[in-house]
Order: sequence, then C-alpha cells, then structure tokens
Amino acid sequence: MISMRRAIRSFGVALVALCLCGALGCSRDGNPRETSSPGRTVTKESDAAAEIRHLALGDSFTAGTGTSIEHAFPSRLAARWRARGKRVILKNVAVNGFTTDDVLRVEIPEIAPFRPTLVTIAVGANDRVRGDGPEKYRAQARAVLKAIVDAGVPPRRIVALPQPDWSVSPIAASFGDPSVLANDIIAFNRVLREEAEATGARYVDLFPLMRKEADAKMLAPDGLHPSAEAHDEWAAALEEPLLEP
Repeated sequence: MISMRRAIRSFGVALVALCLCGALGCSRDGNPRETSSPGRTVTKESDAAAEIRHLALGDSFTAGTGTSIEHAFPSRLAARWRARGKRVILKNVAVNGFTTDDVLRVEIPEIAPFRPTLVTIAVGANDRVRGDGPEKYRAQARAVLKAIVDAGVPPRRIVALPQPDWSVSPIAASFGDPSVLANDIIAFNRVLREEAEATGARYVDLFPLMRKEADAKMLAPDGLHPSAEAHDEWAAALEEPLLEP
C-alpha cells in the first residue's frame, strides 16, 4: 500500500512539473527557455541569432521628448521590423538632458544584462549646451564608443546617429546664437562620425533629412524637439540600413 501511494505521489509531482514546463517553455534540463516575444520561444541557436535585440542609448532625441517614447524612432523602427515578421526586443534607455558623461555612468551598464544584437547611440546636444567644444566632445564620444565595445558589442553592431539641427527651432536662441549653434551641431556630428568609423562602428547620416524636417518646422509642441512624424521618417530611413549584417 505504501509503495502504491508513493508511486501515485511521484506521478503527480512529475505531472505538475510537466505542466509548468509546458507553460514556461523548458529546455531538456528542465530550465525555462528565454522567450523573444509573447507566445514565441527560442528553441534553436539560429532562431536566437535572428532575433533583434535593440538597445537605444542617448538623450532626448532618442527618448522621444516632446512626443512620447512610443513615438520615438526606436519604437517606430521596431514596429516596422515587426510588420516584416522580425522578432524584436527593444530597450530604450535614453533620457532627456543626458550628456556623454550620463551615458557612460547610467546607460552603458545596461548593455551586459540586455545582451543587445544592435546598439544605437545619439548623444552630444547637451554636451554642447553645457559649453563643451568639438575637441572635448571628441574625447567623450571616443570614450562612449570604447565603453560599448568593451561591454561586448561587436563594432559593426554599433550605429551612431547625428543630432538634428535644433538651431532653427523657435527657442534655440535661448541656448546661444543660432548661427553658432548650427555650426557647432555640424562639427559635433562630424566628430561623432569620425570616431564611430575609427572604432569600426557604423554612422548613418540622417542629417540631410533632419535639416529638411527642421526647415519644415516638424517640431513637437515644446518647440524644440522633433515631432512624432519626424521620428517616423527617421525610422523609415533606418529600416533597411540597420538590418545590414
């Protein structure tokens, strides 16, 4: 009788474990598998490699300040990829007002636990606001890019992006002479491009599109940041280039 009870109890425990693995998705050793999206489980290395894990670093121009994070270009880009059947996990850790120092201190530590297959970085406007010149920014940009690589991201999977031409915004004059700002924005973007390419990272030049949007006053209600429509145009321009291996 005791042996029968033990057998029944063991069968019940095994049945519960089987149900839990069915709900969570377990590997052969009984441990839960990582899921790439609701209802989809990564079962092969090739499936995992096909998953896009996008970590977006930067400041307000990545955070979607003036509109919302759901309308910021990383979210719109993820939506476009998902519409094409891609599996995408997005983590946007950009913060309004962040400088390169803030990215190094707060955002870079997000890389290791997230394990991104793609990192975008757009930062520099607030370095200019605090008074840094192009050469100071060069050292900072180099440090940020090196930190991303040191965190384990292959250089080819790092994409640097320019800051838009915010010098023509209605409130740009509060940050200095708009013509000086315009020249500095171009200089900072040039520095970021040079440092990205020296690192082996990619630089996607959205600035001509950004300048066109700025001239068309495609601005958020705050009068400084790009509108949701502008962010969506950035996403459209990035959709193909960022899929390149």
